[in-house]
Amino acid sequence: MIVAQRLILPLILLSVGFLSGCQTLQNIDKGLYDVAESITETDRVTGQRTLSAADRSAQIQQGNAAVEQLLADEEKAGRKINSALDRKQYQRLVSIFDRIHQVSHLSQERWQPVLIDRDSFNAFTTGGTYIVVHRGLMQQLNNDEVAVVIGHEIAHTVANHAGERQTTRQISLLASSAARKQGYQAAYTHELEREADRIGVLYAALAGYDPYAATGIWQRQYQQEGNARSLFAHDHPVNAERAAETKVLADRVKQYYQPGSINPNAAALRDNNSLWQKHENRDQQMAGEGGGVSAILSTALGAYVGHQQAKQEAVRQSQYAQFVQAVESYMKLEQQRRVSDQSWITRWRYSGNLPLKGVVMGFLAQDSAGTTHRYVAHQPGIVRPGQRFELTFETSDGTTLKQIEQMKVRYYVDDAMPAQ
Repeated sequence: MIVAQRLILPLILLSVGFLSGCQTLQNIDKGLYDVAESITETDRVTGQRTLSAADRSAQIQQGNAAVEQLLADEEKAGRKINSALDRKQYQRLVSIFDRIHQVSHLSQERWQPVLIDRDSFNAFTTGGTYIVVHRGLMQQLNNDEVAVVIGHEIAHTVANHAGERQTTRQISLLASSAARKQGYQAAYTHELEREADRIGVLYAALAGYDPYAATGIWQRQYQQEGNARSLFAHDHPVNAERAAETKVLADRVKQYYQPGSINPNAAALRDNNSLWQKHENRDQQMAGEGGGVSAILSTALGAYVGHQQAKQEAVRQSQYAQFVQAVESYMKLEQQRRVSDQSWITRWRYSGNLPLKGVVMGFLAQDSAGTTHRYVAHQPGIVRPGQRFELTFETSDGTTLKQIEQMKVRYYVDDAMPAQ
């Protein structure tokens, strides 16, 4: 990476001097700038170029159309939204949203939060000027936690992740066989989610909400759901890693946190802070004098770095999944006994030769409708070769053991890592 930057900088400087003396090459450089403009936009956070084939007005039109279709479907189905659905929760959502939006890079746009009738833990944006939040999320989280989620979702639009993902996917599919693999696509999205966490945690701190709230969310999710390392490719950081990473982010931005109040320096801090320093994009002023070459090279370098990061993450996930699957072959269920209508105790023996930590065992049950129920149990401390240990499983969704007896079930190792 450092070598690439050292090579590109002299090339840009050489191009500037060479182009300034030749009208033909100046015109070529302007053409290169126009090409770069057609497939990129300037990142609002970093100032660097990122791939995107649509301008902001097109993004708003496309993104808002998707949400407005959703709202039309809600009305058609007779489902209420916003204050008609839950006046208290909607007012709470608007209050929290307003403060986060005010410190965001898109504070000049008129946005609208939307509350819909879903029990699930979810919120999303589509690249326009809506943020859609499920009522279940509002009911599960406190104000600080809702704030970091809203900050994360706005960050996706701020960083143009929808457009970047679509454009990068189209280009990379032509250029790389690795990009055609499902694991790669999940890994690419995984890295965008990490970026949204960085921006969202900063927004929360600047808006006067506790930046450590994100860590609390993912610690709870880890206890309830584990990490599911071996079940599928992850397009989000797994819960334990996300809790740890957001803790590091909160440590770095806590200096900007003024509880209950927007930081008076928020406008300056969102561009220059302990997480990033925004760089001015001067390609337009230099078009015809090296700006086109600079735009193309910076775009190519950014795409290359993103591509390499996604490839590395895909490999890391695959290797981790293979390790967890290998551990599973050494776990033997010796006994299970009922404790209550919704809980049971299992006894395991580990026959591998590598001490383990962070062992999480999982249980999958699929009902006749095809719905999968997943429960986990955590083993504290170190699991040593030949060790027996007991874990208590408990259903968290009201399902009874009698119902589970009618389902297809299996145990699996949800997570584990070497203790040495």
